[in-house]
Amino acid sequence: MSTDRVSQLPFIELEGNPYDIGVRLGRQGAEASHRHLIHTHAWATVTARRDSGRVRAAKALVERLYPQYFEEIRGLADGLEIPFADVFAWNCRGDVWAMSPDGCTTVQLPGAEPVIAHNEDGDPGLRSGCAIAQVRQANGNSFTAFVYPGSLPGHTFAVNGAGLVLTVNNIRSRMSGHGLPRMVLARAVLDCSTLQQAVDLVSKAPRAGAFHFTLGQAGEPNIYSVEFTHHGCSVLPLEAPRTHANHLIHPVIGEERQVVTASSNSRQERCEELLSEATGPIDPMMMLRDRERSALPIYRLQPDDPDCENTLATATFRIKRDCVECAIYDSAIGPACVEFVRNRALPG
Repeated sequence: MSTDRVSQLPFIELEGNPYDIGVRLGRQGAEASHRHLIHTHAWATVTARRDSGRVRAAKALVERLYPQYFEEIRGLADGLEIPFADVFAWNCRGDVWAMSPDGCTTVQLPGAEPVIAHNEDGDPGLRSGCAIAQVRQANGNSFTAFVYPGSLPGHTFAVNGAGLVLTVNNIRSRMSGHGLPRMVLARAVLDCSTLQQAVDLVSKAPRAGAFHFTLGQAGEPNIYSVEFTHHGCSVLPLEAPRTHANHLIHPVIGEERQVVTASSNSRQERCEELLSEATGPIDPMMMLRDRERSALPIYRLQPDDPDCENTLATATFRIKRDCVECAIYDSAIGPACVEFVRNRALPG
C-alpha cells in the first residue's frame, strides 16, 4: 500500500476469528454510529422491524448456513456497544425496507485486461467512521474492503486474496421475502475462490432482498454483471463497456417491481451517454467524477441530495493476468489516497 497525502479514509488491519474481526470493526465505527447512525430515520425504520418474521427467519438461516458471519455480526454488535438484535436488523436493511440509504455507480470495462470502477455512495453522516479494512481471517480468504460503521464488509467494493473483485450496487426491490440477507451473501462472496463459485453461491442461495454485483478475477477474461432479487438471478458476461446504477436493468428481471429514484435514473442515463460519446480509450475516473448534471450528477456532493447520499470513495480495479491493481480515491479531484496490488493466490 502507498499513500501520498493525508486521507479521509483510515486504513485498518484486522485479523483473527470472526468474532474478533467483528469486534474490531465495531470499535472502528462506534463513534459515528452513536453520534449519527442510531439517530437517523433509516435506523429507526429498520430496527423497528427487528422482531419481524422476516428478520427472525434471516437470523435462523444465517446461524445455520453461515455461523461464521453470525459470529462476525455478534462481535460487531459488541464492538459497537449496540444490542445484537438492532445490529442484525440493520444488516438486513435492504431486505426489509426498499428505501435503504445505499447508492453507488459502477463502470464495467471488459477486455484483455478488464477494469471495474465504482463510486461508493452512502450517508455522508457516516463518513468519519468509514475505512479501508485489510482483513486476515483465521479461516477464509484475506480481503481488502471499504467498510461502513455498523455493517458487515462486502456490500461496497472489495478484492480478496484469490484476486476476486466485487463491487455492489443497491437495488430497491418491492418484492423482497424470506431468505438470507443480501449483505450476508455479499460477505460470503469474499470467501469465494473463483468467479464461478461466486456466481453459483448467489444464484443458488435462498435470497431475501436484491443487489447488483460486478464480479471479475485476476487471470479471467470475463466480467460478470449479476442482478439478483428474492425471486430471480440474472448473470450476464459482459462483452462491451457497460455501467450500472441502482435499479434493475437486465432483460426480464428488470421488469420486477422496484423503486427507481431520480438520481439512479439520471446517473444511469449520463453514464450511458458518456459511453456512447467515447471515441477512444474510456477513462472510468472521468466518468465517475462527472458532475455535468448539476442537480443529479454521477459524483454526488450535494447537501440536498434527494436520496440523502454522497460519494464517499471511488475505486478502480485493473484486472491483470496474475494480480489486481487497485486505486482508491476519497475526493472528486486529485490522486489516489490508497494504492496497492493484490496478487492472486495460487490454489493449494
